Amino acid sequence: MDLIEPRWRTASRSSNNGGDCVEVADNLPGRVLVRDSKDRTGGTLSFTPDAWRAFVAAR
Repeated sequence: MDLIEPRWRTASRSSNNGGDCVEVADNLPGRVLVRDSKDRTGGTLSFTPDAWRAFVAAR
């Protein structure tokens, strides 16, 4: 079985002052992962791609 590792990037809407940073991994088939860059082991949210697009569009 081939496992794909999440490729994390800082979300484009995160602030640049070192504060509110959210990381997103959208390279996985069928899901988008979101986590807090200040607490990477504190939990990860998982969205379907459609739900993530709707969330981002509703900003």
